[in-house]
Amino acid sequence: MLKLPDALRALRHREFGLFASGQVISLIGTWMQMVAQSWLIYRLTGSSTALGLATFFGQLPILIFAPLGGLITDRITTRRLLLYTQVSAMLLALVLSILTLGHWVRLWHVVTAAFLLGLVNAFDNPGRQVFVAEAVPKEDLMNAIALNSSMVTGARFLGPAVAGLFVALWGEGWCFLLNALSYLAVIAALLKMKSQRKAKHLEHRGSPLDQLKGGFAFAGSSLPIRRLLILLGLLSLLGTSYSVLMPIFADHILHGGARALGILGSASGFGALAGALTMALRKRARGLASWIAGASLLFGISLLAFSMSRDLLLSALLLIPVGYTFMIEMAATNTLLQMMLPDAFRGRVMSIYTVMFLGMVPIGGLLVGGLGRFMSAPATVAVTGCGCIVAGAIFALGLPEWRRVAHQLMATKDDPVSKQR
Repeated sequence: MLKLPDALRALRHREFGLFASGQVISLIGTWMQMVAQSWLIYRLTGSSTALGLATFFGQLPILIFAPLGGLITDRITTRRLLLYTQVSAMLLALVLSILTLGHWVRLWHVVTAAFLLGLVNAFDNPGRQVFVAEAVPKEDLMNAIALNSSMVTGARFLGPAVAGLFVALWGEGWCFLLNALSYLAVIAALLKMKSQRKAKHLEHRGSPLDQLKGGFAFAGSSLPIRRLLILLGLLSLLGTSYSVLMPIFADHILHGGARALGILGSASGFGALAGALTMALRKRARGLASWIAGASLLFGISLLAFSMSRDLLLSALLLIPVGYTFMIEMAATNTLLQMMLPDAFRGRVMSIYTVMFLGMVPIGGLLVGGLGRFMSAPATVAVTGCGCIVAGAIFALGLPEWRRVAHQLMATKDDPVSKQR
């Protein structure tokens, strides 16, 4: 049997290895589509408000429907759920590619496709988070989460660069088509999996609404889980919304067009990949809360510095720590949550994680798009960066109490009733 390096140890487990092999290809296509979609909207409208609205409608379903996705994840096998979501996403990308290549595409087509893909992701993301926890034993969970993040961010590094080239040479439609084809890789990997985990940890008592309320009540009653989720939500709301303005930075601020857009996206993706690999090399969860606090502060500082740059190379260099620190914060939060959660609540609480990670983006997109009407793009990013610094500082000040309660929570992890406070 091939001996893998310690940083890749989670790949020894068959299901996770199959999933990873398909995801590497599929996620590159996903990032290609995201970059091409932003450029297409900007080409059609030239408006920061339109970019903000597209982001809003693309992520709004996650904000609304991710808790339902978490409930379903607690009730059916994650493999089946992921098959449904991947096929649906492939069909949406194929339709968008046909419309674009045929020169029939309009803004409402792009926004509608983004909304429907967001609806798919509202079910896909909670399922994906739970799948990772099911596919590996506890001792390899942190490594699996980090490798999963590495796949996403590695694709984020390659996808924008390829998208920038394809958009410049042949247009956005080919990016959408390649993304549609890339889903075949993960669909094939899921079909090769033999096990059918009947992981339905949720007891079928009470109405679905009562079960949804139970998930929120559990997350809200635990101080460590609550604070982790709130910090992630604030950083997603304020910090990650800078990406909405990337076409404006690339074109008007840095005067580089689609090529600059690809460079900026790849720079933040490279930083995020480095952050994910840093997490993959860690063997223990001890100290992760301090990492979260420090990464949150540095994330805001890096955004503030980026807002002041007017040079393409310097801007790209500053986006590396932006990607790095947010990845550390996100992956460390994911790891701590998964280690504290009992199986009975895993899908529903991780759906709240999805809401905080991705569901805050539509509100942030509207916020950034609205601010863009009254102040410049650099000023907007500066304001949101300062907000991230404040959020990180508040979390850091509460670390002593957080650690004390978190230790108690982990000690009673398998007894969810006793730890509801």
